[in-house]
Amino acid sequence: MALADTLNLNKIPELNRRIIITLLLLAVFRIGVFIPTPGIDAEALSGFFKSSSGTLLDFATMFTGGALERFSIFSLGIMPYISASIILQLLTIVIPQLEKLSKEGESGRKTITQYTRYLTIVLSLVQAMMIAVGLESMHGTAGEPIVLNPGWGFRLFTVLTLTTGTSFLMWVGEQITERGIGNGISLIIFVGIVARMPAAVYSTVSLVRAGEMSLFFVLFLILLMVAVVAFIVFMETGQRRIPIQYPKRVVGRKVMGGGSQHLPLKINSAGVIPPIFASSLIIFPATAANFIDVPIIKTIANSFNPDGILYNLLYVALIIFFTYFYTAIQFNPKEVAENLKKFGGFVPGIRPGSNTAEYIDTVLGRLTVWGALYLAAVCVLPSFLVMEFNAPFYFGGTALLIVVGVAMDTAQQIESHMLARSYDGLLKKGKVRGKGF
Repeated sequence: MALADTLNLNKIPELNRRIIITLLLLAVFRIGVFIPTPGIDAEALSGFFKSSSGTLLDFATMFTGGALERFSIFSLGIMPYISASIILQLLTIVIPQLEKLSKEGESGRKTITQYTRYLTIVLSLVQAMMIAVGLESMHGTAGEPIVLNPGWGFRLFTVLTLTTGTSFLMWVGEQITERGIGNGISLIIFVGIVARMPAAVYSTVSLVRAGEMSLFFVLFLILLMVAVVAFIVFMETGQRRIPIQYPKRVVGRKVMGGGSQHLPLKINSAGVIPPIFASSLIIFPATAANFIDVPIIKTIANSFNPDGILYNLLYVALIIFFTYFYTAIQFNPKEVAENLKKFGGFVPGIRPGSNTAEYIDTVLGRLTVWGALYLAAVCVLPSFLVMEFNAPFYFGGTALLIVVGVAMDTAQQIESHMLARSYDGLLKKGKVRGKGF
């Protein structure tokens, strides 16, 4: 945003109120990250996470904003809610009743949202119990037990605490979306990632001072980050514009309408949702498996290390799948073609109706191929390069993609509020002048 736009924020009370609400709710989330769950030896837990460095637990800790390694009340983060959303959206395609609800407008959306909340609580209960049971068999680096008083008292209290924490985060995310600015769930993940960046910078400086990392590599890492950010901005703003022609109409003695416009199709219509969905489906099942002291489950969990072939292949496959899936949910070529036909618009050289829908669907499909490949490359390649040189994991491509994508989306929403305010101001001025005349 330009400096003038930033200064104009003070002139829009509603937007200021939304920004303040968003910041306060995000501050509550960050405070909760530091409130520990009772019954845990913090030093032993810290030693366990240090010994597990470089595994998928690092990734899970990043998505929870550091809550998992502290075993705070928000240890599960918002991932159960995301997993529940994925399951409900997939079931909408399979179950006719849910598909019917999704087409009923606002009332149907509220019902599906309520189902998502219930499923979130169920998933939270299951994941919290698995982690509580697993922690009882875990030990710190010196062999000391992590759980001070193991048993059903600890398990039930942990399940209640973690499930309540996730339910509260779910409420916070919904409040930000409705009363604040931006997508609440995405902003919670965004803040969690950004909050860990100072620690990553500090650890990088410590490695340079200790001689374990060269200054040349740090400069290379910074250039890599700048290049990835520039590439993300370029791809997120890239679009294919389909020309739309509107015929002229004769009304009485006047010729009305006519002219040409364009239909913008983004290269990545799904935004940052595919990496978030893909991460949630991999992270917490594998994270819960790390807390289960069964050899075969441990072996499976260890095979999902972020630098492993199996993890990256599955991650790329899920990103590509969710890119197509979420694009199909967000954009309906048939509906667009019907609206164009209704208002007399057409694509030059293409027949209105089904032919236009097929043409738009073909163009969108080709764009989605590049969008999916772009998301997969950004999420996997930088992380692989960084980890090969033993740099902090928080500089991975997934984190950068989420941070840049959410920041751009939030900035666009702020700009939309400012434009709407300016438009309302012009209408009010028009009314005042009309009364004067």
